[in-house]
Amino acid sequence: MKNQKYLIIIAGLVFGALAAYMTKLGNPGNMGVCVACFYRDITGALGFHRAEVVQYLRPEIMGLCLGAFLAALSFGEFKSRGGSNPLVRFLLGMFVMIGALVFLGCPVRAVLRLAGGDLNALYGIAGIIAGAFLGIYFLKRGFNLGRANSTYTIAGYIIPITMVVLLVFAIIQPQFLFTSETGPGSMRAPLIISLLVGLLIGFLAQKTRMCFVGGWRDLSLVKDSFLFSGIAAFFVGALVVNLLIGAINIGFEGQPVAHTNVLWNFMGMVLCGLGCTLLGGCPLRQTVLAAEGDTDAGVTILGLIAGAAVSHNFLLASSPNGPGINGPTIVIIGLIIVCAIGYFMSEQLD
Repeated sequence: MKNQKYLIIIAGLVFGALAAYMTKLGNPGNMGVCVACFYRDITGALGFHRAEVVQYLRPEIMGLCLGAFLAALSFGEFKSRGGSNPLVRFLLGMFVMIGALVFLGCPVRAVLRLAGGDLNALYGIAGIIAGAFLGIYFLKRGFNLGRANSTYTIAGYIIPITMVVLLVFAIIQPQFLFTSETGPGSMRAPLIISLLVGLLIGFLAQKTRMCFVGGWRDLSLVKDSFLFSGIAAFFVGALVVNLLIGAINIGFEGQPVAHTNVLWNFMGMVLCGLGCTLLGGCPLRQTVLAAEGDTDAGVTILGLIAGAAVSHNFLLASSPNGPGINGPTIVIIGLIIVCAIGYFMSEQLD
């Protein structure tokens, strides 16, 4: 266990350092690696939304999944499984993405933003913790999405194969892809470096079970600091690199791809944190699980993609100017729906 603790600390430091340095190589500020934002960009590149400033096939996502896939295969941990309420998982994944895009970042980016001096991230992290606490309430009541069962081996390969196809598209750039010429989608590190960084992060995340919501959950629920130590190490790694490259800008105003609305920074991440807690992992963890053959996590990823499409097609996503027109409304609706799922799928009904 001590060796595992050292491993997740090292993995967190490496992940944080790489995530921060990717901004130096061309990725958007305080968004060297953001799993939700990068799925959003991929969704746009495939034409599922038409927000022209956030469309690009991010190789980091393909690398992350394939790195985790190679790790799972190498250590005999790949196992095709599924059937644990996939429709509910799809819906939860959709609301996780909606909440993240109201805040403008997933739980990984919330920590990365703080390491870059963006104090708005404090409200987002507070929202993650509040959402995790709310999710713990349902877990203590016996919330359960059900047991996954072994399934056909080929089913577990669907998401990794899909990532290979997307990587081929990213390399050959077929005409049907959409690619941003301005905005965050136009800011990108070189493809090969993005892929290699993703592969390494995916490998490390698979070996350590890293999760940027599970760390807060376990710290509160069972007083286990294992996953949280990875989050803390990530922050330290990112902070050190940001200091070295001069990428620290402490304050609330003028932060890259961020807004200053306190309430909806907080509430967006309450929805995201709650959904992740009920799902059993953040978007990073869901990608790793899908790479290990978990088809339920694969359905969750489809939910994330649907959430990204809905967010930009129906004016839910925020921008540096503030929350989208319909963003606050759908966050409230989402919280009601996700809490209803938590309540009615618990063993202890009042």
